[in-house]
Amino acid sequence: MSDSTVTTLTTLPASAAIDEAIEAVEAAGAVIIEDFIDPGTLAGLWEDLRADLERTADGDGRLVGEKTRILPGLVRRSTHSVTVLRQPHFLGAARHYLQRPVRAWLGEQRIEFVPTIQLGISRAIQIQPGVPVQGLHRDDTAHLRTHPGPESRVQVMIAASEFTARNGATRVIPGSHRWDDERGPREDEAVPAEMRAGSALLWLGSTYHGAGANNSDGPRTGLSYALDLGNLRQEENQYLSIPLDVVRGYPEDVQRLLGYEPCPPMCGLYELDDPMLLLRGKA
Repeated sequence: MSDSTVTTLTTLPASAAIDEAIEAVEAAGAVIIEDFIDPGTLAGLWEDLRADLERTADGDGRLVGEKTRILPGLVRRSTHSVTVLRQPHFLGAARHYLQRPVRAWLGEQRIEFVPTIQLGISRAIQIQPGVPVQGLHRDDTAHLRTHPGPESRVQVMIAASEFTARNGATRVIPGSHRWDDERGPREDEAVPAEMRAGSALLWLGSTYHGAGANNSDGPRTGLSYALDLGNLRQEENQYLSIPLDVVRGYPEDVQRLLGYEPCPPMCGLYELDDPMLLLRGKA
C-alpha cells in the first residue's frame, strides 16, 4: 500500500462534532482533542492516582522501560474514569470503527451481528527525565492483527501534565494506519502530539506511535484508555483488576464497557446468559 501524504496531526476543540474528529482520524490515524476532559475531572484523577503513582517503582527495561512508571487499573482506582469512558469523541470513534456489522450464514438465513466494545487497558504512564525515545509501534499488535484489515482498538492518551516535544510527548506517524505490514516506521516520519494538560491524543490501534525522549527536568504523565472489540481478549484482565463490588458501583453502560456484556454471537456468556444478571444478583 502506498504511503499517505498526510504529515501533520489535526487539533480540534472539545466543541468539535464527532464526525469532524472521525474525519481527522480517517486522514491521519489520530487527532488531538483540546480540553478532552474538564479541569475538575483532571484534578480528581490526579487526586485519586497521585499517591499510587508515586509509590510505583520505575521499570527495569523488560516489560516496562527504565525510568518509566506504569500504573494499571485506573478504573478501579478512580471513579473519574467514567468521564473518560463516556467522552463523546472517544466513544463515538470506537463505535464508528469497531461496531461494524458482520454477516454470517445460519443455514439458509443470513444474520447480521454487531460486535460490542470493551475496555482493553486503563493505565497511567509517567516517563522521567532522561528516558530515550520508545520504539514506534502499533498497539493492535497485542491482538496479532494484520494490515490492511479492520480496526480492533481505539485509544486515547490524556495529557495529565503538559506534553511537549522536549518532555516526551507521544510521537505519531500520520497516515501510518493505511500501511501494510511490510512498511516499517522511521523516526523522521513521526511528529510529537504537543498538547496542554487535559487535552488528549486519540488514535487507532493500527497507527504507528511511541513516547518521545524526555529531555526536560521533570516527569511527563499521560493517562491511556483503550476500547477494543468485544470478541477479543482484554489486554488488561478487567475481571481480576476490578473487584465485583467496585464494578457493581458503576453505571450500567460502564459495566458493559468493562466486559460484562456478551459479544454477539456467543462470546462472554455467563451460564449461557447475559453476565449483567450476575451483577444484578439474579444469576
